[in-house]
Amino acid sequence: MENTDEDRHDDFPALVLAAGASRRMGRSKALLPVHSGTLLDHAIGQAKLLGAPVTVVAGGWYPLVRYRCRVQPSAWVFNRDWHKGMSASLKVGVGSLGAHAKGVFVVLLDQPLIESGALTALAQAARNNPSQPVAADLHGKPGAPAYIPRRLWPQVMMLEGDRGAAAILASNGAIRIAMAGAASDVDTPADWCRVNRQLPEQP
Repeated sequence: MENTDEDRHDDFPALVLAAGASRRMGRSKALLPVHSGTLLDHAIGQAKLLGAPVTVVAGGWYPLVRYRCRVQPSAWVFNRDWHKGMSASLKVGVGSLGAHAKGVFVVLLDQPLIESGALTALAQAARNNPSQPVAADLHGKPGAPAYIPRRLWPQVMMLEGDRGAAAILASNGAIRIAMAGAASDVDTPADWCRVNRQLPEQP
């Protein structure tokens, strides 16, 4: 979605969290083939529908994933503590953002079945009320993709371990948006076979 005339270019940045080791997959999830590119290419494309600039937070398999990425983001951030889990990547990503950001969209690497219309709805909801958290509805609970307003960033910076901001979103009354495909993430080869069968044909 394009920014309105009233928005600065960096008012609504997006993060792609792609720092995991993909241990259960046995290979880099980021480099799994999707159409003419990779799973990471696809995730960057999703992020670009939400906001700008787009930053990829990388860790495991870096810099290989960067060299093989066809759809380049605005910036790459290397998370030296990537082995500590998602919270470390989220904190490094948020810490890299500019002072004018009203909030941040968070996209995971491995949710390729989410349709563009749902992402557009998320982007519009955030722009309508930049101080309100918005997230995908995952069985009645907020999850990724999500929009985290700047007022909640201090709570994000206190996260520890292999967890994201779901609890923060829930405790702060995040608006939940139905997103078909948000629950179909890719962790194992079996997951990838299932999700790959459901991917739409490239236009």
